[in-house]
Amino acid sequence: MLAKQWLNNARDVMNKIEDTQLDNIRKAAEIMADSIESGRWVHTFGCGHATIPIEEMYPRIGGFVGFHPIIELPLTFFTRITGEMGVHQFLFLERAEGYGVEIMKGYNFDSRDTMWIFSHTGINNVNIDVALEAKKKGMKVIAFGSVSEAKGKSTRHSCGKTIFDIADHVVDSCAPLADASVTLKNHEDKVGPVSTMAFITCVWMTVTTVAEILADRGFKLHIHPSHNAPGSNSPKERLDGALAEYKRRIAGV
Repeated sequence: MLAKQWLNNARDVMNKIEDTQLDNIRKAAEIMADSIESGRWVHTFGCGHATIPIEEMYPRIGGFVGFHPIIELPLTFFTRITGEMGVHQFLFLERAEGYGVEIMKGYNFDSRDTMWIFSHTGINNVNIDVALEAKKKGMKVIAFGSVSEAKGKSTRHSCGKTIFDIADHVVDSCAPLADASVTLKNHEDKVGPVSTMAFITCVWMTVTTVAEILADRGFKLHIHPSHNAPGSNSPKERLDGALAEYKRRIAGV
């Protein structure tokens, strides 16, 4: 069954992440923990399917305050496929140099912040714009993507660099550059992409490490609770507390 082939491919990627990226994930988590402990933010950004890891990490059960999702609707909502906000427009926008500069004007950043960007190939302009603007503001930039597979790919940006060249620290998602991983009889193109699974794996390996570092430092985490799990007070009270902390922190951003 091709289902098993996809599972094997996915497991291979996860195993490679474990075998090669633990030190890189730890370093990324330390940078993020410093931002959160200082009362600032880890801003998260991506476009297309690279917004899925952003939506997965916060807000959701088991996530915690400190991660600020930045998602532009035209860069993620293309499920109409054609017509308004369709795939053609999305592909144009993610390659439109200067769009990321305008996105960054909508927020107030701090040099203690971290910018965490997801980009499979690292070559598209909107991500590079965001990374360059973050660097100008003194932020650390962390990029997750298919670093080794994308090596040698030409950037689309006039700066001449990919996001992996610009970032202060990178983590390799270990996904194949073509993304789709399963060969189909009588077809040129493969099916069964693995980059989203790789990103989600890297997200929770990183976020749990950030939590571990902060807990070891004695820092109080404001975690979104399970709505059904017991605790010292009700899940609603714990959720309200987390959201109140988010509201307090986000003022001014």
